[in-house]
Amino acid sequence: MEVITETGFLGMPLFRQGKVRDIYEVGDDLLIISTDRISAFDVIMEQGIPGKGAVLNRLAEFWFNRTADIVDNHMITTDVDELPAEFRRHAELLRDRSMLVRRAEPLPVECVVRGYLAGSGWKDYMSTGAICGIDLPEGMKQADRLPEPIFTPATKAELGDHDENIPFDEVARQLGEGMGERLKELSLELYSRGSEVAESRHVILADTKFEFGDRSGGLLLIDEILTPDSSRFWPRDSWEPGHDQVNLDKQVLRDWLETLDWDKRPPPPELPPEIIEQTAERYQYIRKVLLEA
Repeated sequence: MEVITETGFLGMPLFRQGKVRDIYEVGDDLLIISTDRISAFDVIMEQGIPGKGAVLNRLAEFWFNRTADIVDNHMITTDVDELPAEFRRHAELLRDRSMLVRRAEPLPVECVVRGYLAGSGWKDYMSTGAICGIDLPEGMKQADRLPEPIFTPATKAELGDHDENIPFDEVARQLGEGMGERLKELSLELYSRGSEVAESRHVILADTKFEFGDRSGGLLLIDEILTPDSSRFWPRDSWEPGHDQVNLDKQVLRDWLETLDWDKRPPPPELPPEIIEQTAERYQYIRKVLLEA
């Protein structure tokens, strides 16, 4: 399996580049290519993870189709044979990892929904008893299920920076009360749909983030949705509050990096073959569980 970490082979100017995705203009639309790049602690590793881009692209397609009745999204097609000729020349490299989308102006917030107490939410709870100003019951354990899912928005950081949790009032201040409430409503409904599907596959959707964009005054769900890069998935059968859970994502990579004397700044350390293989296995596992159940 060829590992693709950059798309310079297209010979065209990039419109935008993220940690994982390269974006090109296609007329009035955009082509999003999911590479095999992987980041940890906001640093992009030098080596890619075999098959990762295809997993992300396929899962995003699946979830966009499964949630289209909740909110319109930007996906047009994932069929490379429908792309312009200059892209079709590279069909074999782009197949399974590219998505043609409608262009939209991204809104400046990450719409995070949490159903369980984990990650930065657990850290906030330990220090304040709340997450983003939302008070939670006393005595909760790490990885406990919350009384109900909560909307905990965050800033949308530039490449290399960290997102930061913000209160809902800040979203309302930036985008208006009506838009803030709409984003909250949609995000909670999307989380509920994703959680329902995941539960039917014996997987817990602990938390996730959504991004929205404005297109001529209309709201579109954009970027990716309910992938291992944007969500925290746990196996239902091994879930046990009180400690870290088995994460079906790149946690194995993060855990290995934490054993090193590395300051979490570029350049990143070289990844050993076994860590690359174990990380690839996690991505393929969650793809199989969600798509082939």
